[in-house]
Amino acid sequence: MLSVDQTATVDPVALEKSISKATRALLGYRQSDGHWVFELEADSTIPAEYILLRHYLGEPVDSELEAKIANYLRRVQGAHGGWPLVQDGAFDMSASVKCYFALKMIGDSVDAPHMARAREAIRSRGGAANSNVFTRFLLAAFDVLTWRAVPVLPVEIMLLPMWSPFHINKISYWARTTIVPLMVLAALKPLAKNPKGVGIDELFLQNPRSVGMTAKAPHQSWGWFALFRSLDVILRAVEPLFPKKLRAHAIESAVAFIEERLNGEDGLGAIFPPMANAVMMYEAFGKPADYPPRAITRRGLDKLLVIGEHEAYCQPCVSPVWDTALTCHALIEAGGAEALPEARQALDWLKPRQILDVKGDWAVKRPEVRPGGWAFQYNNDYYPDLDDTAVVVMAMDRVRRQSGNSEYDTAIARGREWIEGMQSRDGGWAAFVVNNLEYYLNNIPFSDHGALLDPPTEDVTARCISMLAQLGGTAATSKAVADGVDFLRRTQLAEGSWYGRWGLNYIYGTWSVLSALNVAGVEHQDPMIRKAVDWLLSIQNRDGGWGEDAVSYRLDYRGFEDAPSTSSQTAWALLGLMAAGEVRNPAVARGVEYLKTTQTEKGLWDEARYTATGFPRVFYLRYHGYSKFFPLWALARYRNLRSTNSRVVGVGM
Repeated sequence: MLSVDQTATVDPVALEKSISKATRALLGYRQSDGHWVFELEADSTIPAEYILLRHYLGEPVDSELEAKIANYLRRVQGAHGGWPLVQDGAFDMSASVKCYFALKMIGDSVDAPHMARAREAIRSRGGAANSNVFTRFLLAAFDVLTWRAVPVLPVEIMLLPMWSPFHINKISYWARTTIVPLMVLAALKPLAKNPKGVGIDELFLQNPRSVGMTAKAPHQSWGWFALFRSLDVILRAVEPLFPKKLRAHAIESAVAFIEERLNGEDGLGAIFPPMANAVMMYEAFGKPADYPPRAITRRGLDKLLVIGEHEAYCQPCVSPVWDTALTCHALIEAGGAEALPEARQALDWLKPRQILDVKGDWAVKRPEVRPGGWAFQYNNDYYPDLDDTAVVVMAMDRVRRQSGNSEYDTAIARGREWIEGMQSRDGGWAAFVVNNLEYYLNNIPFSDHGALLDPPTEDVTARCISMLAQLGGTAATSKAVADGVDFLRRTQLAEGSWYGRWGLNYIYGTWSVLSALNVAGVEHQDPMIRKAVDWLLSIQNRDGGWGEDAVSYRLDYRGFEDAPSTSSQTAWALLGLMAAGEVRNPAVARGVEYLKTTQTEKGLWDEARYTATGFPRVFYLRYHGYSKFFPLWALARYRNLRSTNSRVVGVGM
């Protein structure tokens, strides 16, 4: 994309000022107890679903809150008339249907210009019948669609043995916690209270009650889809014949599963969809609003709200462990008397959050492994994740190296033990589980989103290798590292990049892998690394930064999808190049200059674009912290490497 400017240089004095300014600004976001937590913004579906949940339950109208959420929804409406999944993104049917429904529920007139544009955008694309499965369940609960429009999800699934083709422990944690209360709702088929009686029939090109099942999704194979659709037809016919005692037993099993994992105000799975489904389940049981499990979970949903002076939205979850651990790395890299004590205090906040006494759902496939991970949120003991764990352990190890004390030794050892025990048989690591390789399940009608599973991915595998290698493991001495590196060799794309499952996208994946290969001792001249470096250099924007669009997750990916530069994606590219030994490359200097020139007066960076991923093609994330700690990290790394003789990154990320 650009001819590299061979004369690019960086003024060391100006660089130091940028680092100092960014460090002070980042420290200003520190919470009183020493941790960091930034806003985590998803697309417009979560605030829309929050509004619809309140009306489903028939809660008193909070006019001020609804007005602020309406302001947010109107602002993020796309130029195409509907709502996208990312800033300036393409029209998305399900997001558009939910946002229109929520705004109409709040009281926006259907004749208002923004509502008319949304309605036309929806209808011109086939109407709301083209909504995804999750939206259809919501519309069935509001009696817009019939239950014939959603897949059969018999709650008796709770009673299936592990050897059966479908089992709740054969799907991802996010799908499992969402589906279990949803299966109870599907069995009871409750209707929303909907005191205003609002409907959205006008979004359909046909009678909504005539809408049948969803069509095959693009990722699904015709053979598998036909098989599962046939099973859906059979189940739909025989489900009414299931013995009542069997159904009651299955519902009891589902409720027992949920209540063991309710997790206080942090909520079931600590994410919005299962929490909302659990509240609706208790409503369907006739439990009053003050029934403790319902009331506590409902309060947890309100804790996800971000309420400003004019706008409000609902987060899908919170990210304190992730934000704090990554901030620690940035501060450790920045160094200095101001940053390092705050990083140590943050690690002291993280240390007691290590999960040492709960064997979560991951233990179904790894019962012999001791717990030792960290969760993403404040509390989520059943669902620690490997990415957070690896990042926390690496930060603790860096401080241990500097201080020479042993205060984090036990935490590091237990984290390492857990990660080593969670490697999948293909050599990779997933985010939450082991060997979730039942890919055929993405063909069931319920999985039109294609995000039912949690298989090993390049970015998480890289993070686990980075941690093991930073702690001393190499491909020669550690089978886990060797198998992981082999996984990465197999998964590199022909263009030289690696896929990024949890960050957007190939820039994120390539940074993660280059960091891992470097610390694992793979030679910088290895063809695998050279191809990756050449790819990163080839996609640098003319302004010196890097950017990548969410459309890169398309199923028919044929090459890099460029986008305006962002601070976080630029930082990832720089960190990746520097890990590969390219600190002297003029392209790195130009990237550093891009970050310096786009830094705001407050010391940070503005970043409106979404650069993280919940589910590819379905759900994206905007971490408000990414533009605060990643650019600082990259600038400090550049300064540190330029001021030493080795020019080698000696840590895992």
